Amino acid sequence: MPDTSTLPHKTEFELVGDTQVEITRIIEGTPEQVFDAYVNPDKLVQWWGPRTLSTEVDKLDAKVPGEWRFFHVAPDGGQYAFHGVYHEVTAPTRIVQTFEFEGAPGYVSLETITLEAIGSKTKITAVATYAGPTDRDAVVSSGMEGGARESYDRLAELVEGRS
Repeated sequence: MPDTSTLPHKTEFELVGDTQVEITRIIEGTPEQVFDAYVNPDKLVQWWGPRTLSTEVDKLDAKVPGEWRFFHVAPDGGQYAFHGVYHEVTAPTRIVQTFEFEGAPGYVSLETITLEAIGSKTKITAVATYAGPTDRDAVVSSGMEGGARESYDRLAELVEGRS
């Protein structure tokens, strides 16, 4: 069993090449628990997005072919929707899906999420690939990093039983 004491337990956010963003996080829990938090609507709404917004699931059909659509609701009633389609769903280790914010249509990424067991922990690696550097940089400059870090903190709290 690998030594996990030196592995990072905070969300790492890295720009890779000209078109990708890679996000990694190690969570105390099994890949099955983490996978369930991604595909179970009742769990997903507890961690996906900023704490200041509530999340609602319009659709979540985690299979191929399948679609998803979630939206955030702000305290003032404003809504911010996101959607995509599933290209691969392999429980409990991999999800490949498209991702698009409806408030900025056309900036679509192909997101590959892998879940790797490391002892009693799970390493999450999410790689978002954009059509080009302009698309990637526009999404990153919109606050992607802060949102991703907060979401993964909330995911860790949920899976680790701290929420």
